[in-house]
Amino acid sequence: MNVLVPLPFALPLLGAALAMIARRRGTWLRVLGPLAAASSVAASAALLAAVARDGVLAVQMGGWAAPLGITLVADRLSVLLLVVSGTVLLAIMLHAVGEGAGGTDGHEAGVFYPAYLTLTAGVSLVFLAGDLFNLFVAFEVMLASSYVLMTLTPTAERVRAGMTYTVVSLTSSILFLTSLGLTYAAAGTVNLADLSTRVPDLPGATRTALGLLFLVVFGIKGAIVPMHMWLPDSYPVALTKITAVFAALLTKAAVYSLIRVETLVFPREHGSWVMLVLAAGTIIIGTLGALTHDDIHRVFSFILVGHIGYMLFGLALFDVAGLTGAILYLVHHIVVQATLFLVSDLIQGHTGETSLHRLGGLAGLSAFISVLFFIPAMSVSGVPPTSGFVAKLALFQAGVASGSVLAYAVTGVAVVGSVLTLMAMSRIWTLGFWRARPEDAQEPPKSESYTRGGVRLMQSVTAVLVVAGLLIAAFAGPLASWSRHAASDLVSGDDYRNAVLDGGTP
Repeated sequence: MNVLVPLPFALPLLGAALAMIARRRGTWLRVLGPLAAASSVAASAALLAAVARDGVLAVQMGGWAAPLGITLVADRLSVLLLVVSGTVLLAIMLHAVGEGAGGTDGHEAGVFYPAYLTLTAGVSLVFLAGDLFNLFVAFEVMLASSYVLMTLTPTAERVRAGMTYTVVSLTSSILFLTSLGLTYAAAGTVNLADLSTRVPDLPGATRTALGLLFLVVFGIKGAIVPMHMWLPDSYPVALTKITAVFAALLTKAAVYSLIRVETLVFPREHGSWVMLVLAAGTIIIGTLGALTHDDIHRVFSFILVGHIGYMLFGLALFDVAGLTGAILYLVHHIVVQATLFLVSDLIQGHTGETSLHRLGGLAGLSAFISVLFFIPAMSVSGVPPTSGFVAKLALFQAGVASGSVLAYAVTGVAVVGSVLTLMAMSRIWTLGFWRARPEDAQEPPKSESYTRGGVRLMQSVTAVLVVAGLLIAAFAGPLASWSRHAASDLVSGDDYRNAVLDGGTP
């Protein structure tokens, strides 16, 4: 079963290579792209079943035994996120196929599909990487492909936003490489399992300095306040389907990496007051920012920032309950955030607008789109019985059970953040859907590429993601059980270390 471990990364990379070969054949690309993404999902599902049966799986690439070689590791957390992220990536690609324009047809198709599949491979490698260097490589793969995707159908504003995104990402990459080098100098290894046995022997000041460096690195990539301002200035400018990918997965890859490094390499017996303070600031500043903007995409982007704070809150508690809540929130937010941006794309297709000042009457224009927006909007706000409520309830219970006064305070902040998110979503609902359309609103531009079949495919894919969000809530029991076991594995770390250092298969 260990042969399955590299497949979620290798299959989309192979698909990207084939897409480059077939880059001038649009019909082939529209078949090859979803097929490669679907094969990655299938491999991830098979890997999840293997991990459920056999436990943590590790592969030493090239036959070099750990900690010298390249190690890929699949455990409960990584395979869960592989399945969820792969499914969302496939859904967004199908949505793009239905849309047909702006990078999925004509000469742009030869750029979109290879870049998208390369990004898919990078995301998968983040979840599978068993050492810091290949985790760095995975983020660089995502950076290169995401810049290409961000600047598809280039405009001056889009290129400027792409440069901002790239400069910030490269800065965090330089810090990442520096942190990696310092870690190797101090511990003599970059293998995560091996580091977990060596870092505890380092002086306390060295451990603290290295831990803070990685917090800054992944804090920038994950848009943790105060390292967040690049995100609302760059994500909303890209094509909406591209923004859906970025919002759903790029920041979550950083959160996953932070969880992995902090629990395995820098474990602690008590919560981190630094992370708790950062979590509270991220929740409040992000959700308040969502209330101050007129453009739907900027509102969603600030909500994304705010809700990174919830995941950081779960990690900051450093116990099984907190990590369980963080994992549940990761799964919920990947699906719901992607859904909100795809709904926004449907709104743009009907109205040509994303500004609340010029939107209105959407409820009368399309009851179907209204439902598609309302359900994920309530979910991200944490309204019962949605998946957002399930994830937030797990975090609130963990915060109260921790017994820490600061954790109690952050739990209160998280409740306030939920109310602010509901206010932001209600504002969009009231102005965009129930208010009469302004008289000076322009008619939406007509697009020849929006065929009836394409629109149906876009709506169907978005509806499937809405249903997926509902299924997360419906199957909250089994998902919470899986997440609890994954959290226990993170806190212990023994199974991960044993699989890599003793049981890895060349």
